[in-house]
Amino acid sequence: MSSLEALARPAAEPANHLLPRLAQRGSLLVFALILLVFALTAPNFISAGNIANVFAQSAILGILAFGLTCVVIGGGNHVVSGGLDLSLAANLGLCAAVYSSLNNQGCEAWQALSLTLACGVVVGAFNGLAVLLFGLPPLLATLASMNLVAGLELVLTQNSVLPTESALLEWLAFGDWLGVPALAWVLLAVAALLTLLIQHSTYGLRLYAVGEYPEAARAAGLGLKRYVFSSYLIAGACAAVAALCSAAFFSGSTTGSGEMLLSVVAITFLGVVFSRRLTANIPGTLLATLLLGFLINGFQLLNISSFWVNGVQGVLILLVVAFSAAVAKQEGHP
Repeated sequence: MSSLEALARPAAEPANHLLPRLAQRGSLLVFALILLVFALTAPNFISAGNIANVFAQSAILGILAFGLTCVVIGGGNHVVSGGLDLSLAANLGLCAAVYSSLNNQGCEAWQALSLTLACGVVVGAFNGLAVLLFGLPPLLATLASMNLVAGLELVLTQNSVLPTESALLEWLAFGDWLGVPALAWVLLAVAALLTLLIQHSTYGLRLYAVGEYPEAARAAGLGLKRYVFSSYLIAGACAAVAALCSAAFFSGSTTGSGEMLLSVVAITFLGVVFSRRLTANIPGTLLATLLLGFLINGFQLLNISSFWVNGVQGVLILLVVAFSAAVAKQEGHP
Protein backbone atom coordinates (compact mmCIF):
# COMPACT_ATOMS: atom_id res chain seq x y z
CA MET A 1 0.00 0.00 0.00
CA SER A 2 1.45 3.39 -0.99
CA SER A 3 1.71 6.31 1.41
CA LEU A 4 -1.01 8.12 -0.51
CA GLU A 5 -3.34 5.14 -0.25
CA ALA A 6 -2.66 4.94 3.46
CA LEU A 7 -3.70 8.57 3.81
CA ALA A 8 -6.74 8.00 1.62
CA ARG A 9 -8.12 5.19 3.72
CA PRO A 10 -8.98 7.20 6.86
CA ALA A 11 -10.38 9.98 4.71
CA ALA A 12 -12.71 7.62 2.87
CA GLU A 13 -13.92 5.33 5.64
CA PRO A 14 -16.87 6.53 7.73
CA ALA A 15 -16.29 6.94 11.44
CA ASN A 16 -17.78 4.16 13.51
CA HIS A 17 -19.57 6.50 15.85
CA LEU A 18 -23.21 7.28 16.33
CA LEU A 19 -23.11 11.08 16.44
CA PRO A 20 -21.83 11.67 12.89
CA ARG A 21 -24.45 9.37 11.41
CA LEU A 22 -27.17 11.01 13.50
CA ALA A 23 -25.99 14.45 12.34
CA GLN A 24 -26.08 13.47 8.68
CA ARG A 25 -29.43 11.69 8.75
CA GLY A 26 -30.92 14.28 11.05
CA SER A 27 -29.84 17.08 8.74
CA LEU A 28 -31.41 15.39 5.73
CA LEU A 29 -34.59 14.82 7.73
CA VAL A 30 -34.71 18.47 8.82
CA PHE A 31 -34.16 19.56 5.20
CA ALA A 32 -37.05 17.38 4.03
CA LEU A 33 -39.26 18.59 6.89
CA ILE A 34 -38.60 22.24 6.06
CA LEU A 35 -39.51 21.62 2.43
CA LEU A 36 -42.68 19.81 3.47
CA VAL A 37 -43.79 22.60 5.83
CA PHE A 38 -43.24 25.31 3.22
CA ALA A 39 -44.88 23.18 0.53
CA LEU A 40 -48.02 22.97 2.68
CA THR A 41 -48.08 26.58 3.84
CA ALA A 42 -46.34 28.80 1.26
CA PRO A 43 -48.16 29.49 -2.03
CA ASN A 44 -46.39 28.21 -5.17
CA PHE A 45 -43.43 27.00 -3.11
CA ILE A 46 -43.10 23.69 -4.97
CA SER A 47 -43.71 25.13 -8.43
CA ALA A 48 -40.96 24.48 -10.96
CA GLY A 49 -40.45 28.19 -11.53
CA ASN A 50 -40.00 28.93 -7.83
CA ILE A 51 -37.55 26.06 -7.33
CA ALA A 52 -35.50 27.22 -10.31
CA ASN A 53 -35.46 30.76 -8.90
CA VAL A 54 -34.20 29.47 -5.54
CA PHE A 55 -31.27 27.81 -7.31
CA ALA A 56 -30.53 31.04 -9.20
CA GLN A 57 -30.82 33.26 -6.13
CA SER A 58 -28.52 30.92 -4.20
CA ALA A 59 -25.71 31.12 -6.76
CA ILE A 60 -23.78 34.01 -5.20
CA LEU A 61 -23.69 32.64 -1.65
CA GLY A 62 -23.18 29.08 -2.84
CA ILE A 63 -20.13 29.83 -4.98
CA LEU A 64 -18.56 31.86 -2.18
CA ALA A 65 -19.22 28.98 0.22
CA PHE A 66 -17.56 26.54 -2.19
CA GLY A 67 -14.41 28.67 -1.97
CA LEU A 68 -14.50 28.72 1.82
CA THR A 69 -15.08 24.96 1.86
CA CYS A 70 -11.87 24.39 -0.11
CA VAL A 71 -9.92 26.54 2.36
CA VAL A 72 -11.38 24.66 5.34
CA ILE A 73 -10.51 21.31 3.74
CA GLY A 74 -6.91 22.35 3.09
CA GLY A 75 -6.29 24.06 6.41
CA GLY A 76 -8.28 21.87 8.77
CA ASN A 77 -11.44 22.69 10.68
CA HIS A 78 -9.90 24.19 13.82
CA VAL A 79 -11.63 27.55 14.39
CA VAL A 80 -8.47 29.57 15.08
CA SER A 81 -5.56 27.70 13.48
CA GLY A 82 -7.50 25.84 10.76
CA GLY A 83 -8.49 26.91 7.30
CA LEU A 84 -10.56 30.09 7.13
CA ASP A 85 -11.07 33.00 4.73
CA LEU A 86 -13.08 35.90 6.11
CA SER A 87 -12.22 38.10 3.12
CA LEU A 88 -14.35 36.24 0.56
CA ALA A 89 -17.35 38.57 0.68
CA ALA A 90 -15.12 41.67 0.53
CA ASN A 91 -13.21 40.06 -2.34
CA LEU A 92 -16.50 39.66 -4.18
CA GLY A 93 -17.27 43.34 -3.68
CA LEU A 94 -13.87 44.40 -5.01
CA CYS A 95 -14.08 42.07 -8.03
CA ALA A 96 -17.56 43.33 -8.89
CA ALA A 97 -16.30 46.91 -8.66
CA VAL A 98 -13.29 46.07 -10.86
CA TYR A 99 -15.49 44.46 -13.51
CA SER A 100 -18.00 47.33 -13.49
CA SER A 101 -15.25 49.94 -13.69
CA LEU A 102 -13.41 48.20 -16.53
CA ASN A 103 -16.62 47.56 -18.44
CA ASN A 104 -17.72 51.18 -18.10
CA GLN A 105 -14.33 52.32 -19.40
CA GLY A 106 -14.91 50.40 -22.61
CA CYS A 107 -12.55 47.47 -22.11
CA GLU A 108 -13.01 44.41 -24.28
CA ALA A 109 -15.20 41.72 -22.74
CA TRP A 110 -12.32 39.26 -22.42
CA GLN A 111 -10.11 41.88 -20.80
CA ALA A 112 -12.69 42.84 -18.18
CA LEU A 113 -13.40 39.18 -17.46
CA SER A 114 -9.73 38.19 -17.24
CA LEU A 115 -8.76 41.09 -14.99
CA THR A 116 -11.74 40.41 -12.71
CA LEU A 117 -10.72 36.77 -12.31
CA ALA A 118 -7.11 37.88 -11.77
CA CYS A 119 -8.24 40.30 -9.05
CA GLY A 120 -9.96 37.52 -7.13
CA VAL A 121 -6.99 35.18 -7.45
CA VAL A 122 -4.52 37.90 -6.37
CA VAL A 123 -6.51 38.49 -3.18
CA GLY A 124 -6.51 34.73 -2.59
CA ALA A 125 -2.73 34.65 -3.15
CA PHE A 126 -2.29 37.53 -0.69
CA ASN A 127 -4.22 35.55 1.94
CA GLY A 128 -2.18 32.44 1.25
CA LEU A 129 1.11 34.32 1.58
CA ALA A 130 -0.02 36.03 4.80
CA VAL A 131 -0.83 32.64 6.32
CA LEU A 132 2.09 30.60 4.97
CA LEU A 133 4.94 33.09 4.53
CA PHE A 134 4.34 35.23 7.61
CA GLY A 135 2.82 32.48 9.74
CA LEU A 136 -0.28 34.45 10.69
CA PRO A 137 -3.34 32.53 11.95
CA PRO A 138 -5.88 32.37 9.09
CA LEU A 139 -8.50 34.02 11.30
CA LEU A 140 -6.36 37.12 11.83
CA ALA A 141 -4.75 37.16 8.38
CA THR A 142 -8.02 37.07 6.47
CA LEU A 143 -9.69 39.47 8.89
CA ALA A 144 -6.99 42.02 8.09
CA SER A 145 -7.28 41.19 4.39
CA MET A 146 -11.05 41.69 4.57
CA ASN A 147 -10.63 45.24 5.83
CA LEU A 148 -7.89 46.01 3.31
CA VAL A 149 -9.93 44.71 0.37
CA ALA A 150 -13.06 46.51 1.56
CA GLY A 151 -11.03 49.72 1.72
CA LEU A 152 -9.77 49.23 -1.83
CA GLU A 153 -13.34 48.78 -3.01
CA LEU A 154 -14.38 52.05 -1.33
CA VAL A 155 -11.48 53.87 -3.00
CA LEU A 156 -12.35 52.43 -6.41
CA THR A 157 -16.09 53.14 -6.19
CA GLN A 158 -15.96 56.25 -3.99
CA ASN A 159 -18.43 54.41 -1.73
CA SER A 160 -21.06 54.35 -4.43
CA VAL A 161 -22.71 51.81 -6.73
CA LEU A 162 -21.20 51.43 -10.20
CA PRO A 163 -24.01 50.38 -12.56
CA THR A 164 -22.94 48.60 -15.72
CA GLU A 165 -24.27 46.54 -18.62
CA SER A 166 -22.72 43.88 -20.83
CA ALA A 167 -23.74 40.88 -22.89
CA LEU A 168 -22.29 38.55 -20.25
CA LEU A 169 -24.25 40.15 -17.42
CA GLU A 170 -27.43 40.18 -19.50
CA TRP A 171 -27.06 36.46 -20.19
CA LEU A 172 -26.38 35.70 -16.53
CA ALA A 173 -29.34 37.79 -15.39
CA PHE A 174 -31.96 36.83 -17.98
CA GLY A 175 -30.65 33.80 -19.86
CA ASP A 176 -32.06 30.33 -19.34
CA TRP A 177 -31.77 26.80 -20.66
CA LEU A 178 -34.50 24.17 -20.35
CA GLY A 179 -36.47 26.71 -18.37
CA VAL A 180 -33.73 27.01 -15.72
CA PRO A 181 -32.06 30.43 -15.17
CA ALA A 182 -28.43 30.86 -16.19
CA LEU A 183 -27.35 31.65 -12.62
CA ALA A 184 -28.69 28.27 -11.49
CA TRP A 185 -26.62 26.55 -14.17
CA VAL A 186 -23.54 28.49 -13.05
CA LEU A 187 -24.07 27.30 -9.46
CA LEU A 188 -24.45 23.69 -10.57
CA ALA A 189 -21.51 23.90 -12.97
CA VAL A 190 -19.15 25.25 -10.30
CA ALA A 191 -20.42 22.62 -7.85
CA ALA A 192 -19.84 19.84 -10.39
CA LEU A 193 -16.36 21.09 -11.30
CA LEU A 194 -15.23 21.41 -7.67
CA THR A 195 -16.82 18.08 -6.74
CA LEU A 196 -14.69 16.39 -9.40
CA LEU A 197 -11.60 18.30 -8.29
CA ILE A 198 -11.98 18.01 -4.52
CA GLN A 199 -13.93 14.81 -3.96
CA HIS A 200 -12.80 12.63 -6.88
CA SER A 201 -9.22 13.49 -7.79
CA THR A 202 -5.73 12.89 -6.46
CA TYR A 203 -5.42 16.60 -5.76
CA GLY A 204 -8.53 16.55 -3.59
CA LEU A 205 -7.37 13.43 -1.78
CA ARG A 206 -4.08 15.11 -0.93
CA LEU A 207 -5.82 18.33 0.09
CA TYR A 208 -7.92 16.38 2.61
CA ALA A 209 -4.79 14.64 3.85
CA VAL A 210 -2.99 17.94 4.33
CA GLY A 211 -5.91 19.40 6.27
CA GLU A 212 -6.82 16.38 8.42
CA TYR A 213 -3.48 14.62 8.86
CA PRO A 214 -0.72 17.20 8.28
CA GLU A 215 2.03 15.21 9.99
CA ALA A 216 1.20 12.06 8.04
CA ALA A 217 0.98 14.09 4.83
CA ARG A 218 4.38 15.63 5.50
CA ALA A 219 5.84 12.18 6.17
CA ALA A 220 4.36 11.03 2.85
CA GLY A 221 6.27 13.78 1.06
CA LEU A 222 3.36 16.11 0.31
CA GLY A 223 4.09 19.82 0.11
CA LEU A 224 1.71 21.16 2.73
CA LYS A 225 2.25 24.83 1.96
CA ARG A 226 1.69 24.28 -1.75
CA TYR A 227 -1.69 22.64 -1.22
CA VAL A 228 -2.87 25.14 1.40
CA PHE A 229 -1.82 28.00 -0.88
CA SER A 230 -3.75 26.46 -3.78
CA SER A 231 -6.91 26.33 -1.67
CA TYR A 232 -6.73 30.10 -1.19
CA LEU A 233 -6.28 30.56 -4.93
CA ILE A 234 -9.42 28.48 -5.56
CA ALA A 235 -11.30 30.58 -3.00
CA GLY A 236 -10.20 33.77 -4.75
CA ALA A 237 -11.35 32.42 -8.11
CA CYS A 238 -14.71 31.52 -6.57
CA ALA A 239 -15.04 35.07 -5.24
CA ALA A 240 -14.45 36.44 -8.75
CA VAL A 241 -17.04 34.12 -10.31
CA ALA A 242 -19.52 35.02 -7.57
CA ALA A 243 -18.76 38.70 -8.27
CA LEU A 244 -19.84 38.27 -11.90
CA CYS A 245 -23.07 36.65 -10.70
CA SER A 246 -23.56 39.51 -8.25
CA ALA A 247 -22.92 42.13 -10.95
CA ALA A 248 -25.54 40.43 -13.11
CA PHE A 249 -28.03 40.20 -10.26
CA PHE A 250 -27.59 43.82 -9.15
CA SER A 251 -26.71 45.29 -12.58
CA GLY A 252 -23.30 46.40 -11.38
CA SER A 253 -21.27 46.66 -8.21
CA THR A 254 -23.00 46.87 -4.87
CA THR A 255 -22.07 48.23 -1.46
CA GLY A 256 -22.37 46.11 1.66
CA SER A 257 -21.15 42.83 0.19
CA GLY A 258 -19.56 42.10 3.57
CA GLU A 259 -23.01 41.35 4.91
CA MET A 260 -22.86 38.05 3.02
CA LEU A 261 -20.06 36.76 5.26
CA LEU A 262 -22.31 35.34 7.99
CA SER A 263 -24.36 33.43 5.44
CA VAL A 264 -21.24 32.06 3.74
CA VAL A 265 -19.81 30.83 7.06
CA ALA A 266 -23.18 29.36 8.06
CA ILE A 267 -23.50 27.48 4.77
CA THR A 268 -19.96 26.09 4.98
CA PHE A 269 -20.35 24.89 8.56
CA LEU A 270 -23.82 23.50 7.90
CA GLY A 271 -22.50 21.59 4.90
CA VAL A 272 -20.27 19.66 7.30
CA VAL A 273 -23.23 17.83 8.84
CA PHE A 274 -24.24 16.41 5.47
CA SER A 275 -21.05 14.31 5.64
CA ARG A 276 -20.88 10.98 7.46
CA ARG A 277 -17.59 12.07 9.06
CA LEU A 278 -18.53 15.69 9.79
CA THR A 279 -15.95 17.03 7.34
CA ALA A 280 -16.27 19.91 4.89
CA ASN A 281 -17.28 18.77 1.40
CA ILE A 282 -18.61 20.33 -1.79
CA PRO A 283 -21.87 18.31 -2.12
CA GLY A 284 -22.71 19.10 1.51
CA THR A 285 -22.07 22.79 0.91
CA LEU A 286 -24.42 22.69 -2.09
CA LEU A 287 -27.15 21.09 0.04
CA ALA A 288 -26.61 23.68 2.78
CA THR A 289 -26.79 26.46 0.18
CA LEU A 290 -30.14 25.19 -1.07
CA LEU A 291 -31.41 24.71 2.48
CA LEU A 292 -30.72 28.34 3.31
CA GLY A 293 -32.10 29.40 -0.07
CA PHE A 294 -35.37 27.57 0.51
CA LEU A 295 -35.59 29.01 4.03
CA ILE A 296 -35.24 32.56 2.72
CA ASN A 297 -37.68 31.88 -0.10
CA GLY A 298 -40.24 30.29 2.22
CA PHE A 299 -40.06 33.22 4.61
CA GLN A 300 -40.58 35.62 1.73
CA LEU A 301 -43.64 33.73 0.45
CA LEU A 302 -45.11 33.72 3.95
CA ASN A 303 -44.33 37.44 4.43
CA ILE A 304 -42.04 36.69 7.39
CA SER A 305 -39.28 39.22 7.99
CA SER A 306 -35.97 38.19 6.46
CA PHE A 307 -34.25 39.31 9.70
CA TRP A 308 -35.31 35.97 11.15
CA VAL A 309 -32.97 34.28 8.70
CA ASN A 310 -29.94 35.72 10.53
CA GLY A 311 -31.20 34.20 13.76
CA VAL A 312 -31.69 30.84 12.06
CA GLN A 313 -28.15 31.01 10.65
CA GLY A 314 -26.73 31.69 14.10
CA VAL A 315 -28.60 28.74 15.59
CA LEU A 316 -27.41 26.47 12.79
CA ILE A 317 -23.77 27.46 13.36
CA LEU A 318 -24.10 26.76 17.09
CA LEU A 319 -25.66 23.36 16.45
CA VAL A 320 -22.96 22.34 13.98
CA VAL A 321 -20.14 23.50 16.28
CA ALA A 322 -21.78 21.63 19.17
CA PHE A 323 -22.01 18.44 17.11
CA SER A 324 -18.40 18.75 15.98
CA ALA A 325 -17.19 19.34 19.54
CA ALA A 326 -19.17 16.35 20.80
CA VAL A 327 -17.68 14.09 18.13
CA ALA A 328 -14.15 15.35 18.82
CA LYS A 329 -14.65 14.66 22.53
CA GLN A 330 -16.00 11.20 21.81
CA GLU A 331 -12.97 10.40 19.65
CA GLY A 332 -10.62 11.69 22.33
CA HIS A 333 -9.40 14.77 20.45
CA PRO A 334 -8.74 18.02 22.36
